[in-house]
Amino acid sequence: MSKPLLFNAFLMNTASHIHHGQWRHPEARQHEFNDVNLWIELAKTLEEGLFDAMFFADVTGLYGPADGQYVDNVHEGLQIPSNDPAVLLGALAVATKDIGLAYTSNVMQNHPFNFARQVSTLDHISKGRIAWNIVTSTQENAARNFGFDALAEHHARYDWADEYLDVAYKLWEGSWDEGALLVDKEGGRYSDPSKIHKINHVGARYRVEGPHLPAPSLQRTPLLFQAGGSPRGIQFAAKHAEAVFIGPPNPDVARLHTENARAEAVRAGRGPEDIKFFQGISFIVGSTHKELDAKREEHANYSSVVGYLTHSSLGILPDGTRLPEDTELRSIPNNGGQGHVDWLRQATLDREPTLADLAQARIERGIVAGSPEEIADQLVAWQDAGIDGINVINWRLPGTYLEFNERILPALQERGLAKKKYEPGTLRNKIFGSDRLPDNHPGAAYRGAFGPNGSARKEQAVAAGA
Repeated sequence: MSKPLLFNAFLMNTASHIHHGQWRHPEARQHEFNDVNLWIELAKTLEEGLFDAMFFADVTGLYGPADGQYVDNVHEGLQIPSNDPAVLLGALAVATKDIGLAYTSNVMQNHPFNFARQVSTLDHISKGRIAWNIVTSTQENAARNFGFDALAEHHARYDWADEYLDVAYKLWEGSWDEGALLVDKEGGRYSDPSKIHKINHVGARYRVEGPHLPAPSLQRTPLLFQAGGSPRGIQFAAKHAEAVFIGPPNPDVARLHTENARAEAVRAGRGPEDIKFFQGISFIVGSTHKELDAKREEHANYSSVVGYLTHSSLGILPDGTRLPEDTELRSIPNNGGQGHVDWLRQATLDREPTLADLAQARIERGIVAGSPEEIADQLVAWQDAGIDGINVINWRLPGTYLEFNERILPALQERGLAKKKYEPGTLRNKIFGSDRLPDNHPGAAYRGAFGPNGSARKEQAVAAGA
């Protein structure tokens, strides 16, 4: 028997997220993404399948050159139009009981004071089931949408994110001491002012006085996801992340990544078990080779190669044309997501990969196919490579997840690869056995840091680089 894996549904509040073109299928409903009832129905389906979280991706700009054509993006419905997942989570929180609600927000799009307040509000509404996927954005258009001349350089974006987290930790963990909320009707004291503190943050980008306006939620800090695969991204994850979404092309490359990241976490003063790794996987399930071949053919018939190429962003010229497919990736400037290129290089040992390789990798990445029993065997191989969970990438909504519940989940449960019931409590408690950040996390160093006796704790937090 294997140890149960964790399972998230990888989603986006748009028509074409990962598998482009599939929205055209007669049974697909992702084009109904404006209808909240689609998401509520899906959330209930996912709770029936004991999914740990609904994991919502998001972007705040167009893929491709900032001054380029975006005709293909619009024709494909490729993350335009798309809606804000944070707003959707408020509805899903009251329609569900156990499933986690994870959403993406980049450090450009929201001031950390306001963002921290929104997260605390959602965590209160959901009774502690919120997670944040920390991203730094990869689109030049996104930077311009928020008034910047250009996307900051790759390493500088992570430096920015470090300060963003520093502000958020101070608000979530340090602004309110334990016991500050009284709700004392007889004494007429709602809260204890001696236990609520301004944070007076002054940094390179932000000046935030505080205090945090919401009282502490059940988790205080949301469960922290991150998805960077570059060396700087791994360093950032080792410091901050509790769960990391990755997309290596095979278990061997995944093993290199997880071992490296866990070693980096130890160097950062955390434990190797403090980070859970989620591999992105798309399933094709069939009882016979004939059924599998028919499903592959159906997926191919509705796939949009243009959509996959546009999503990759690299090699697109401002006039909408593309560099030749045999262009080596090292010849193309890349200030966006570098992890996928690094993983492709690790899987292409005999030469430098090309644009054609990148497009094909996008189309084929993370597909696990076979009978339910064969799928279980393949997930054991991923688990042996250091993977703790799966971000299940859908072909179509809601069919992918209905099929998972009906055909794949029972085989996984029989093998011990999937749980048979939810644990109680918050999302962090379900995954780590505790509601709050562990003491070795840099955010925890701000607990008690702003009270009259908090100078030592504040110095500890600064030394930890929180």
